[in-house]
Amino acid sequence: MNIPVSDLEKVASTARQVAAEAAELVQRMRGEARLLDSKSSATDLVTEADQAAERLVRERLEQLRPGERVLGEELGGDTGTDGVSWVVDPIDGTVNFVHGYPHFAVSLGYQVDGVSVAGAIVEPLTGREWWAASGLGSWCDGAPLRVSAAEKLDLSLVATGFGYTAKRRAQQAAVVTGLLSRVADIRRSGSAAVDLCSVAAGWVDAYAEHGVNRWDYAAGEIIAREAGAVTRFPDHPEDDGLGPYLTVVAAPGIADALFDALREVGAGQVTEA
Repeated sequence: MNIPVSDLEKVASTARQVAAEAAELVQRMRGEARLLDSKSSATDLVTEADQAAERLVRERLEQLRPGERVLGEELGGDTGTDGVSWVVDPIDGTVNFVHGYPHFAVSLGYQVDGVSVAGAIVEPLTGREWWAASGLGSWCDGAPLRVSAAEKLDLSLVATGFGYTAKRRAQQAAVVTGLLSRVADIRRSGSAAVDLCSVAAGWVDAYAEHGVNRWDYAAGEIIAREAGAVTRFPDHPEDDGLGPYLTVVAAPGIADALFDALREVGAGQVTEA
């Protein structure tokens, strides 16, 4: 996966440009976008803004990078991991968007053979822009990012999230209950993309969640990794006793301790359903 730096710079520039345009559209539609449907459960929502933003992303990518494959949360696409793919979540945190809670973002990642090599995340309300590319570092509004220097799990702040089905939420709640006595505290923003950026910025020391989809983390994966995080994603599961559905991103100083704690509290027993 040796991509010339000049090509990565062009890809990253496209990701930033298109994500910013989509975020501007989402911001304009805020408060006016109709709720269209729900997906896996009554709380897994889709709005007009989700679909409009994804259409815009697809149209702009076809103009700027014609012929490249696109996978999106709302409009689907080829789910294969061979070759090049753009992976888009037009609004990561749609429930927050619907309720007016400020943590949601447009996420646009660029993957080669299923591995993220560039990506951008833009928060419509603040205009805050996060981006990274392999070997080019991780950035927020022009400032370089670096994960925290945390070394003690019991003093660490860990972000998490919850799925949409009752069964999975109950299993996740049991894991979080066990984890609470092993960390300083737990945070829940409602957006995996925002959580991954928060690890990259050192605002939280780690993030762990079951059932995160490829579009949720395609951009955040490279942003966290280039900031120095230890990462584990469902597309690349290891025989580590944590099961196939768990995403973990952590500062290096606490990564091993967090993995051990997650095993001890039964994280590997959480099912896909």
